[in-house]
Amino acid sequence: MKSPAVNFAAIKQGVAMEAVLRHYQVDDLQGGRSGRYRGRCPIHQGEGRDAFHVDVRRKIFHCFSCGAGGDVLDLVALLNQCTLREAALQLQGWLPGAAQRERPPRQRVTKENICDNPPLRFTLRGVDSSDAYLAAREIHEGTAARFGVGFYRGPGLMSGRVVIPIHDERGRLVAYAGRAVDGRNPRYRLPAGFRKSQVLFNFHRAAATSSDTVLVVEGFFDCLRVSQAGFESVVALMGTELYEHPVQLLRGRFRRVALLLDGDAAGRLGRDRVAARLRDLCEVCVIGLPEGRQPDQLPDSELWQLIESATGCSR
Repeated sequence: MKSPAVNFAAIKQGVAMEAVLRHYQVDDLQGGRSGRYRGRCPIHQGEGRDAFHVDVRRKIFHCFSCGAGGDVLDLVALLNQCTLREAALQLQGWLPGAAQRERPPRQRVTKENICDNPPLRFTLRGVDSSDAYLAAREIHEGTAARFGVGFYRGPGLMSGRVVIPIHDERGRLVAYAGRAVDGRNPRYRLPAGFRKSQVLFNFHRAAATSSDTVLVVEGFFDCLRVSQAGFESVVALMGTELYEHPVQLLRGRFRRVALLLDGDAAGRLGRDRVAARLRDLCEVCVIGLPEGRQPDQLPDSELWQLIESATGCSR
């Protein structure tokens, strides 16, 4: 079947940047003088509140944090994590005179969207699992290699960062997270359009164990350290929030959930929210950490002592 024709020039000319921003509900931008706005980047959802700049008259945008930029086609492609052609096919129905029924349904790019992350069509090569940064975090080379973690010197978004492969519950590679090792921002970089609310890091490995108990931690390195200590049934939230899809994953596979979040105010608040959400669905136990401590800062022996005392699991 012949692919539908796409007039890229007509789309760039005819689709207003304001229409794209409204459609994706990017409505927290500030400014407006001469058609220029700034705000939080809707692509990588970074911490910078004014890193994302858009000029609606010139129909261009740029994020000074993640480096994304371009025109209306580039913006839609990044938000939807699709090709420029796929973005153009979506926007073609927006051109003046196009039938209203051809316009794509309204959607919003948020953490709560229930949508699969598409599997990657590539694998990063030349990842160095013996990097000094990992050794400083007390991640053994064997542990890093098993998880596919290491320093990446190749081209692209993750260049010069420690990369961490992320898989969905079926074990499909869906993204890489890039950890800065030189103090630059953002500290963690994720690809545009990636929905971390749909993923529990390391779930596919934890689900393959024989354990009916799963340990839930906050971050990638917490997960690596717990696994390295010998407890394989561990997942990471990539934060302190637990969304609906991960809730169903935990409920469907494990009888008991043990929470080992950071020993700070944010970790305790997140721990209480997660516990409240799970208590009616499965058995929940909470493992407390000393003030200011994180699981990846503890010696393996101390980690095991905490896990064993709270869950009854032994090596």
